[in-house]
Amino acid sequence: MIDHLAGKMDRITPTYAVIDCNGVGYITHISLHTYTKIKDATTVKILTHLAIREDAHVLYGFADEHERELFRLLISVSGIGSATARMILSSLNPVEIEKAIAVGDLLTLKKIKGIGAKSAERIIVDLKDKVGKTGFTTDMEAHTLGGNSEALLALVALGFTKLAVEKVLLKVRQEHGSDLKVEEIIKHALKYL
Repeated sequence: MIDHLAGKMDRITPTYAVIDCNGVGYITHISLHTYTKIKDATTVKILTHLAIREDAHVLYGFADEHERELFRLLISVSGIGSATARMILSSLNPVEIEKAIAVGDLLTLKKIKGIGAKSAERIIVDLKDKVGKTGFTTDMEAHTLGGNSEALLALVALGFTKLAVEKVLLKVRQEHGSDLKVEEIIKHALKYL
């Protein structure tokens, strides 16, 4: 398995990038989310997922681990292939996808090209307990949670869903203030979880 590619950006479009790694150009299929993050780079390191099909070996590239893990979760759902997973990641950013799955937002998922009601329901049912357990936090979420980001990661590592932990951490912050130590935040949060 190829974990990542690091090299010179040879060519990039909204759907694929060609990464020159010591004279060998690798075509890597990317989402719009990844495109916006790497489009101006001259040298790049992108994480990859190799999809082996009967007729081809296809590399998919990701700007960060969060997006790659979400892609792998999506393709684990019956009926969702690599191309559909890439379409989902191009339509919404990873945080929006996780929130739609966690709260069971069928309408948001059905708006994505190629996703019907049955596919959206299957994604929610199969992934509801899996999303949010990765422990990834965007910069915006970390700012919103204040000093709670370490507590968030710790509680997610204990097996609680990210969405549930975020709600509890906001409640702890409102009731006990934002100047608590990480240990105190976790102790208070565990009372509510």
